[in-house]
Amino acid sequence: MPIIATQTREDLRVSVGRIFGAVKLITAATAGSTTTLLTDSLATGVATDFNGKWLVFTSGTNNDGLIRQVTTSTVAANRVTLTCFPAVTDATATGDTAELWDEAYDPVNVHEWIQQAILDATGRVFDPTEDITLHGDGNTARFDIPTTFEYLRDVYVRRSVTSKEIHNCDTAWDEQTVLANVTRSVDTEDRKQGSGSVRFVFAAAAATGVVSSKAISSLDLKKFTHAEGWAKSTVTTAAGDLRILLDDTPSVASVIENLQIPVLTADIWRYVRIALDTPELDSAIISVGFRHQVDIGAATVWLDDLKAVINDSAIWELVPRHLWTIDKEARTLILVDGGVGWVGSKLLKLVGGDNPLLLNADADVNEVPDAYVIYRAVGLGLMTRSGMEAKAQFYLGLAEHEASKFPPLINARFVI
Repeated sequence: MPIIATQTREDLRVSVGRIFGAVKLITAATAGSTTTLLTDSLATGVATDFNGKWLVFTSGTNNDGLIRQVTTSTVAANRVTLTCFPAVTDATATGDTAELWDEAYDPVNVHEWIQQAILDATGRVFDPTEDITLHGDGNTARFDIPTTFEYLRDVYVRRSVTSKEIHNCDTAWDEQTVLANVTRSVDTEDRKQGSGSVRFVFAAAAATGVVSSKAISSLDLKKFTHAEGWAKSTVTTAAGDLRILLDDTPSVASVIENLQIPVLTADIWRYVRIALDTPELDSAIISVGFRHQVDIGAATVWLDDLKAVINDSAIWELVPRHLWTIDKEARTLILVDGGVGWVGSKLLKLVGGDNPLLLNADADVNEVPDAYVIYRAVGLGLMTRSGMEAKAQFYLGLAEHEASKFPPLINARFVI
């Protein structure tokens, strides 16, 4: 369901303004001040020609995106000095760019028309979305659907992927003395794969640093892209509070890969996928470690089934539609009628769509077909102008014609 929509809010605003015949792009010819912009981009006029117009600054670290109104203007030797209020953050410099809008078309209102056009498309067109954060374990039937989805079209299972085991976590990580106020063990009850998981119990006074490590047979991971495995904590953690370490020296003494474990929700196993930072240096990994980067307080953490994978080697198989359904009230994907066994302990890929994002900054990229947004914003703007009703309906009709091209939803199951 591809959406050809690449314009930013700034691009859309200028396109709307050109249809209105209300915008001129200008450049500063020389340095000005925080209240003046000097330009040679405007045809010579009288001093009052530009009073009341709107300036939208489109460059400068601190000025970009600011909207100001011209209070006075002067013309001398074909150079126009525009004085605006209130002052911008930085004095204007040679080469600074801006848009000059007719007084009748306040750019703030143009932004509102663009937003309204996107809102009017919501529920009719969707931004394509994929997610691979969920993982089966052969037992779990219910999975929280990520908030990025409004509907699901397909569910896939990763049947195979090129991988190398880093450590199965069935034995304790005992390469070095454990960090103070932390105990380590193998948990044969709370685990995801194999006969156990490695468990670390943190006292309230536990220090930060390398918790423990494990010597492993030398691994060449140069061609691999990600580390994957299971992690769980009794307290919710932020991304990077806990780290998995890989090194080519014993006891992870000179860490090569310092991999940030993503957010963990208290008491819930999560399958984590972390991109390797420098795989070209990972030719002889002999030590895997665990780091307590940020004090998470009294807690227990488990790790299980750590491996390296080549992301693009994955082979995906479509999960038959009769094996899954959606609990809309709970935003939950449910495997039914043997679906749990069919999926097994494999990575899931969800394919569907999300509602388009509203544009709150000039750099935000539109997720609705651009022509629809432009025509509808123009139509909405013209509706506010007396005597422009017929022209407004013309552009609103063009927008509806573009809407007729929106991709149809096929096999969509809505999340809510």
